[in-house]
Amino acid sequence: MPQLLVDHSAELALDRDALAAELHKTVTEVIDTTVAECKTVFRPAPHHTVGDGVSGEAVVLVEVKILAGRTTAQRAELTTRVLDVLRSHLSVPTAIGVQVTELDRDTYRFVHHPGR
Repeated sequence: MPQLLVDHSAELALDRDALAAELHKTVTEVIDTTVAECKTVFRPAPHHTVGDGVSGEAVVLVEVKILAGRTTAQRAELTTRVLDVLRSHLSVPTAIGVQVTELDRDTYRFVHHPGR
């Protein structure tokens, strides 16, 4: 169920597999879910600008989507922990944003499509 969308500067060197594995583990430590239920998509952005563009910072923006019903404290803890994981994987100056959003339990659906 948890979905992690990682938008990042294309030139940023990331070990995506290691980062996803650590993010998935972190999610399971904060909310009731399993690593097998976590899904992460990395979306490199070919262009980015921070402020007036002078700093040269890279950018990483992460949205963690979880089913509604967690407390504000749980969502805040998840935000903090994801931010800590990101910091540990970045070696260059980077502007980082993390947002935890809730999916409506009544309208959200996820399936594993077997293909054709």
